[in-house]
Amino acid sequence: MQPARDVQFPAGGLHLTFTASPFDVRDSLAQMLATPPLCDLPASMRGMAELVLAEVLNNVAEHAYPAGPGPVTVTLTPVAGGTQCLIVDQGLAMPGGRVPVGDLPSATTDVGDLPEGGFGWHLIHSLTRDLTYQRTGACNRLSFLLPNEG
Repeated sequence: MQPARDVQFPAGGLHLTFTASPFDVRDSLAQMLATPPLCDLPASMRGMAELVLAEVLNNVAEHAYPAGPGPVTVTLTPVAGGTQCLIVDQGLAMPGGRVPVGDLPSATTDVGDLPEGGFGWHLIHSLTRDLTYQRTGACNRLSFLLPNEG
């Protein structure tokens, strides 16, 4: 049974609970972009927020819940300098209990030796500030700041 969609709008922010499936991620991301605080960003910053949130939420859907969709909660809060984001899910813990480093391979790496994945984490690290991960009980908590300026 899928969790009921839960939407709240606390003090200029957004608190949204949905199922981490590809379709629900897409629909929820569209809602996040059309609602404060993200709808108030300039187009370039909104595009950056969309890229980061899509990558994070698709990782949750694919890796935290490999056996099928599960609940995810996104809280977006406007703060000085940007939008504070908190993503909480009840899926599998991140490997090693930490955020993947997201290093890009060397420019001289043979195409056949390129890693599968990992490029998204490079984008996430590059486009956010204060990226932290915690496993608390059965929950993953990923927090980061989407800066207002590039």
